[in-house]
Amino acid sequence: MAGALEDIRVIDFGQYIAGPLTAMLLADQGAEVIRVDPPGGPRWKTPANATWNRGKRSILLDLKTAADRETARRLVAATDVVVENFRPGVMERLGLGPEAMTAGNPHLVYCSIPGFASDDPRAGLPAWEGVVAAATDTYRPAPGSDRPVYTAIPIASHFAAFQSAIAITMALIARQRCGLGQRLEVPLFDAMFAAIGANGLLVGGQRGGGRPDDFWGGVMQCADGRWVHFSAATPRFRRRFMEAARIQSWEAEGLLNLTNLAADAQLQGQFRERLRALFRTRTALEWEDLCGRAEVPLAICRTTEEWMATGHARQAEIVVPVDDPVLGAMLQPGLPVRLSGAPGGVRGPAPLPDADRPWVLSTLGAVRTWPSTRNGAQPLRAALEGMRVVDTTQVLAGPTAGRTLAEYGADVVKINNPREEGAGYRTNVHRYHTDVNRGKRSLLLDLKSPRGLEVFWRLVEGADVLLQNFRLGVADRLGMGYQQVKARKPDIVYVNVSAFGYGGPFGARPGYEIQGQAVTGLEERAGGSGQPAGQPFAVNDYGTGLMGAFGASLALYHRQRTGQGQQAEAALAYTGTILQSPFLQQYRGKTWNEPRGREALGSGPLHRLYRARDGWFFLGARPDQLARVADVAGLRGIGGVQDQALERALEERLADDTVAQWVAQLATAGVGAHRLAAVDELMRDPWVAQHGLSVTRRHDSGLEITTIGPGARLSHTPVVPGRPAPTPGASAPEVLGEIGMADQTEELLGNGVLLVETMPPRPAPVG
Repeated sequence: MAGALEDIRVIDFGQYIAGPLTAMLLADQGAEVIRVDPPGGPRWKTPANATWNRGKRSILLDLKTAADRETARRLVAATDVVVENFRPGVMERLGLGPEAMTAGNPHLVYCSIPGFASDDPRAGLPAWEGVVAAATDTYRPAPGSDRPVYTAIPIASHFAAFQSAIAITMALIARQRCGLGQRLEVPLFDAMFAAIGANGLLVGGQRGGGRPDDFWGGVMQCADGRWVHFSAATPRFRRRFMEAARIQSWEAEGLLNLTNLAADAQLQGQFRERLRALFRTRTALEWEDLCGRAEVPLAICRTTEEWMATGHARQAEIVVPVDDPVLGAMLQPGLPVRLSGAPGGVRGPAPLPDADRPWVLSTLGAVRTWPSTRNGAQPLRAALEGMRVVDTTQVLAGPTAGRTLAEYGADVVKINNPREEGAGYRTNVHRYHTDVNRGKRSLLLDLKSPRGLEVFWRLVEGADVLLQNFRLGVADRLGMGYQQVKARKPDIVYVNVSAFGYGGPFGARPGYEIQGQAVTGLEERAGGSGQPAGQPFAVNDYGTGLMGAFGASLALYHRQRTGQGQQAEAALAYTGTILQSPFLQQYRGKTWNEPRGREALGSGPLHRLYRARDGWFFLGARPDQLARVADVAGLRGIGGVQDQALERALEERLADDTVAQWVAQLATAGVGAHRLAAVDELMRDPWVAQHGLSVTRRHDSGLEITTIGPGARLSHTPVVPGRPAPTPGASAPEVLGEIGMADQTEELLGNGVLLVETMPPRPAPVG
């Protein structure tokens, strides 16, 4: 059970989701976490606390009293990490803020996770999940509608927790190198830009690089009425599918050629109907088994409950049994990141409130040994300064891991196959390459050729991290599996990113974002009783990329302390599972009753979307704050009704005035409310640009490109967006020069082992 963070102590002041989830991610990796709750226990009474507080110690402290504040200060004085997610200013008023605590303990890593940043004009707004979601275009309308759709998945809280766990581990790496802790801030609003990703791309101020039509893919209904999500985005997948389904004649009809389909609307319609008819010839399970054997991306759109019951989820420990003291024997999400040499694990159930008071109090005054401060050296500019990453991953998840490591200062060399159709460059360069490959240097290198492998091994010899997202066994067949790399570079940190995880019966199956959403229940949850639908943004891909970066940072920290390299693993199915952490607990008496489907507007009358006279906004308040809502002009008199009657009353009253009026009045009353903001608007917002969440620069194509920037703030080793993504392959001369192969550059370019692309013309604006 020993984990990479086994020598780290964490004080968890967090409430609701983001703070407790961050501390859980650290506890699963070996950290000793002391959870501090107010009298009465966690503020949100939810079965999900059995997940978020697992493996921790518990003490109840009333921070409104001087004695308990002093106890908290003494705990912080001997700890490595503090996690809190209150509104800015709350911990300062208690005398437990980051400035005071780091002054008393210069080795402390203090992580704040507010809804809006301390310097955001909305810092004082009650930033409930739905309020932040409204501010970041999460509740977008279904196609053909102007009615926004609520998702019960708390994307902002999860992305803030993912990025907080990374930032904390990076700060620990920096502390190990220079001896000092630092202050971190990861606001939910800022963290959402990592989920927005390529949706925020602007080219010359216009929406850039629309997603290509996915003719050979989509949600398909089968003979038994069940749905599957299928994708044959590359020629090899299309050929495998045609052979498995015995429809090779379709190639002779030109249906394998996407250019033909794109140019002929009538042919498109005929093809889509033939494809739908084909899927109606087998059951969903038959299609999943057939495509699994053929190594074609396809997954049944399961419910979350069905997913938890699959042999794969159980065998791969994507869900794990826990004996909870309140709920009894149960299943809950397993670890979203796995390390081979420091595996961590669920160290125990969530404790009963205050169960560990005697033990916690006995630790007060304990003497800690801290990393020594560097003397006479230049200040560390970035946590991963001087480290090199070789990134061989494709599409979004793996490259996001590489981009994240680049933001923390690593030199990342991105390798793509020069002959891979659909690698994300030629047809979609501005959308994906520009998004996930900023901050990197680029090689188009044929790793299947002996000369290409020679370049690869020269790079690995000087690397600290290798990222790959091949299916199970493929890297070994290419000669670059973990054991093969370890033989040449014993201390390498080797990161695997896969669709379903390498354990279990689905381990060798390919898959994309959509299969990860389908198999874990995310798509069924979004579609409800109708056709399954995707969650907003590519949350599974981007979330898995963040988890891959978390795994790399954990392994690097462990290597600093032990000198040992190891494997780290992230997977779409792991991330799709942990994204549902508020609901993914199965125990006796469990009811799956959270909001779902395309008609959902919220989880209750005081936490939902409402239509005003000129548009939509989100109202967020606790049930015990109804009196505040009822005190707002125009809403007086509704305080005596509840549930559906309250919802109807609010719908009627709120339709009478404008969004701006209601948001202003509710905020004055101390109630959370926010209008719906669109991504394009966010990317042009001056405050967003000033704080580096939207970054506009000149690309080497000559175009002005706007991309998202990093969301975490570190006081001593700040994250940086890095250089704009280069023209694919453009870094070849520079990189080869560094590894002693400059004199071979022309030869490698001439024989096709290396390629430098010409950037395509500027795409037409979309929308």
